[in-house]
Amino acid sequence: MNNKKLALSIALLIAATSSTLHAAGKVAEGKTKAASCAGCHGEKGNSPMPLFPKLAEQHPSYLIKQLVEFKDGSRKDATMAPMAMGLSEDDMEDIAEFYAAQKISKNQLPVLDSDEDDDESSSEDDSQQTPDIKELMAIGKNLYRNGNLKSEVSACIACHGPYGEGNLPAAFPALRSQHADYLIKALNDFKSGVRGKPDNMMQMIAKKMTDEEIRAVSYHISMMK
Repeated sequence: MNNKKLALSIALLIAATSSTLHAAGKVAEGKTKAASCAGCHGEKGNSPMPLFPKLAEQHPSYLIKQLVEFKDGSRKDATMAPMAMGLSEDDMEDIAEFYAAQKISKNQLPVLDSDEDDDESSSEDDSQQTPDIKELMAIGKNLYRNGNLKSEVSACIACHGPYGEGNLPAAFPALRSQHADYLIKALNDFKSGVRGKPDNMMQMIAKKMTDEEIRAVSYHISMMK
């Protein structure tokens, strides 16, 4: 009996070690294959440019799904389409595993652009003051957790989790600590129909959001850790 337990323990240990080594190998392969991505997304998946997304700590399932869509043309992007075209399934898996293994960087508190202030403060009703960044983030936090019942905007927490961690099995992306500027662009692309199909969940949600709500929830998410 003891010998059987010992044999089982050894077999499980070998299997676990083999799995760990396999995962480490994919990350190492992915690092090499992702070298051409570093110019936009950073050496370890933390893009230095706020309009390009951070990929560090992103779910492999989501990254693979996006690369497949760039490759087959269901997601349009003049830069990413040719990059994805030459990738095999193994390449996509390796790159996704590499980025998933990296740690996402934290963001500084967003600063409102002066043109945002000017646009909103030019309202004829001087009694309506432009919200400052903390007020906008409070609006964003409430929208993320509770949605907007009046305009039927769904709460982000339902798909992306209480901490912006996303949903691995459903391939819903992690959002925490993402660049606010990129999130604003993504939501506006969904809203205008540039990204996604008419029945896409994010299109349907974003079309009901105001510009202020888009900025507010993006600022809030960018500070989630």
